[in-house]
Amino acid sequence: ASRASVLPGRPAPPSPGRAALTVPLSAFLGKKARTFDLEAMFEQTRRTAVERSRKVLGKKRASNITCSESEDSSDEELTGPSTVLQASVQSSAGDDDDEEFIGPPLPPGFKDSDDDDTEDEDNNPIKKIPDSHEITLQHGTKTVSALGLDPSGARLITGGYDYDVKFWDFAGMDASLQAFRSLQPCECHQIKSLQYSSTGDVILVVSGNSQAKVLDRDGFPVMECIKGDQYIVDMTNTKGHTAMLNSGCWHPKIKEEFLTCSNDGTVRTWDVNNEKKHKSVFKPRSAQGKRVIPTTCTYSRDGKLIAAGCQDGSIQIWDRNMSVHTKFHCRQAHATGTDTSCLTFSYDGTALASRGGDDTLKIWDIRQFKKPLHSAERLSSFFPMTDCCFSPDDKILVTGTSVKKGGGSGKLFFFDRGTFQKLYEIEVTDASVVRCLWHPKLNQIMVGTGNGLAKVYYDPVKSQRGAKLCVVKTKRKERQAETLTQDYIITPHALPMFREPRQRSTRKQLEKDRLDPMKSHKPEPPVAGPGRGGRVGTHGGTLSSYIVKNIALDKTDDSNPREAILRHAKEAEENPYWVAPAYAKTQPKTVFAEVEPEDDETDKPEWKKRKI
Repeated sequence: ASRASVLPGRPAPPSPGRAALTVPLSAFLGKKARTFDLEAMFEQTRRTAVERSRKVLGKKRASNITCSESEDSSDEELTGPSTVLQASVQSSAGDDDDEEFIGPPLPPGFKDSDDDDTEDEDNNPIKKIPDSHEITLQHGTKTVSALGLDPSGARLITGGYDYDVKFWDFAGMDASLQAFRSLQPCECHQIKSLQYSSTGDVILVVSGNSQAKVLDRDGFPVMECIKGDQYIVDMTNTKGHTAMLNSGCWHPKIKEEFLTCSNDGTVRTWDVNNEKKHKSVFKPRSAQGKRVIPTTCTYSRDGKLIAAGCQDGSIQIWDRNMSVHTKFHCRQAHATGTDTSCLTFSYDGTALASRGGDDTLKIWDIRQFKKPLHSAERLSSFFPMTDCCFSPDDKILVTGTSVKKGGGSGKLFFFDRGTFQKLYEIEVTDASVVRCLWHPKLNQIMVGTGNGLAKVYYDPVKSQRGAKLCVVKTKRKERQAETLTQDYIITPHALPMFREPRQRSTRKQLEKDRLDPMKSHKPEPPVAGPGRGGRVGTHGGTLSSYIVKNIALDKTDDSNPREAILRHAKEAEENPYWVAPAYAKTQPKTVFAEVEPEDDETDKPEWKKRKI
């Protein structure tokens, strides 16, 4: 190949057939440019890597041979790096052979503390309960009947019997623990259920009316279900519910679909994008084929099954795509005439827990749905929405109890799923425990009570984010300078000479007002005691104080007015000045009016009598 002559001060052209990289900086320094052959560099790097790999493999084989020889001859003393490799290989049994170990060997009998903690937690499930710390959110004074957490655990919503729905942002709250928004989406209807969708962008609100609502994350309405025709007998032919709602929940997989149940005896599925009509209708029936009222409803974890607890004590489960006949049902699940307040599926999808109005908590295997696996009794429940939920690892079942006023403390009970033995209990407050929620990502337990409190239990080590974010923030101090600013009055049609300049920034306006001697002038306090500085302090510095003081003065004259006039009678007769000279010629003798006798008004009708 021919070589091109390189002139001094110019870069060399690339040689044909090879990829060359030229450094252009040398052209300005007056030196010969350096030429890099990338293909040769890649080839050299590859060969170096292959040689290093061979050396590492050779060392490993040699160390394995040394280890096998040391096992055969126990009297021989082992020295060098092979001991390190042997110890590291023994300490990490079960790892890949190709993994390279770094660092000194672990001492014999050493166990990691994390492994010990994990083993202890597996043996003792009580240690998994995050209850070492708690915070209290003041929702109001009435029962907190609904709780909802978004899937990420950033926001909590609470609803109650006071018709309010409050939004709590853990990342935005400080130690004062104040809600950032409060609204009444359903006017004068009690809130029955609140739940975020699977994506966390919309909220389902179920209240005491017949129309469920969907709100966005900030509380603005997205859709409202249509109300059905209450004069139609067959509930399948009407477009929506005709009676009070009892419960509702979102589909776990399809973010646009949700489920509601009502006192009209139906369970309906809805689509957020179609508020004019439901998607499908499920009608629970009693053993005699009569209509029964569903008090709670839920989806299975995979969304393929729909379960409803009814007032006749039965639990009925349908296939989501077949709304006529039930797939599973148990007629005597709970006592007849009681409200089953909650149904929830386990995370593995095989078990169903039911909280009954007959003061029981039962767990069922839906594959053998005739008898419950376990049952716990004497768990009082006074509310139609008393909750139960599974722990994130599916091994613990949680529920709350109700108490009468002055009858003790409401408690949160924890039961082992396998044996249904009571593991633990928490005394929450001196009122009923209505709602409970164990979030899997945060590992925190939210509780709604009958006296308007929402409590959050957490552990600083086992829990993540949530309440841990807000308890470390100090309360914000209110800036006193903000009270000095005057409200900006918008007058779009005012003349330019009277129009106020538009405020650009609050901070700049504060600084400007501070420099203004009139706006930042402190008013003088009222004068107390003797006057000073030209101000009179006897009656106070205001007109109102002077008027009040004068009103209090007693200026009434208790003397007889007749005697006060007759005192001047003799002087007026001897020396007439005003009245007598005027009548001296026309009426020298005074004539007085004769007193007329009072008319007898007893005979007159009521409307003619003189009103005094």
